[in-house]
Amino acid sequence: MSYNPFSLAGKTILITGASSGIGRATAIECSKLGATLIITARNEERLNETFTQLEGKGHQKIIADLTINDDIDRLANVIPPLDGLVNNAGIIKTLPIQFINENDFVNILRTNTLAPVFLTQRICKKKKYNRNASFVFISSIGGVFVTTPGNAMYGMSKNAINSFMKFTALEFAPKGIRCNSVNPGTVESPLINKGTLSQEDREKNIAKYPLKRYGQPQDVAFGIIYLLSDASAWVTGASLIIDGGLAIL
Repeated sequence: MSYNPFSLAGKTILITGASSGIGRATAIECSKLGATLIITARNEERLNETFTQLEGKGHQKIIADLTINDDIDRLANVIPPLDGLVNNAGIIKTLPIQFINENDFVNILRTNTLAPVFLTQRICKKKKYNRNASFVFISSIGGVFVTTPGNAMYGMSKNAINSFMKFTALEFAPKGIRCNSVNPGTVESPLINKGTLSQEDREKNIAKYPLKRYGQPQDVAFGIIYLLSDASAWVTGASLIIDGGLAIL
């Protein structure tokens, strides 16, 4: 049986932050479903690793730092019209409020909030989208649905992108563009595996999740694929929570 409402065949999709974690998993799974991928990130070596794992032909890789306006403009200029955009690139730094400093906060906002805002803006101004395109913003349950100590900077940056998604959904609907966000809980990825938690603290944190594990990048990738596919043709302005049940507590 060949019927597959989640097929991405014939779709051209741009994924930012595709060098690891959720971005890499999403790119690989999208390629398996027939999409033509444009993947971008700052780290050339890791982006190459993702590129070699893509199935099919016609994919492109573009090195870009989306905190730099010239790189955003260059990316928007060279890409073809898109059927899908996954604004995934992001960073995190955990600090109690009394230790927040301007440099860290501005860096997080530039990467997590301003970069996807201005990339989305440029793509639309340059009309680099096809009718019925789908834009997916990777937010987080952190600061949006669940609040934890030390997560203020990251949570605020992701709360802002969730809000921006709703405005794009409203304003871009006449263009035929759907806009949604995916809000993951903690996912096993290089973003979190930096030794900030002891093994004991990690186990305590995992125990809070009803499903008793952190997510895998593929868990989130499949939700993103749903929003990119025609299976979600009547879904816009929605926040999809993929968190092992944490937000219901």
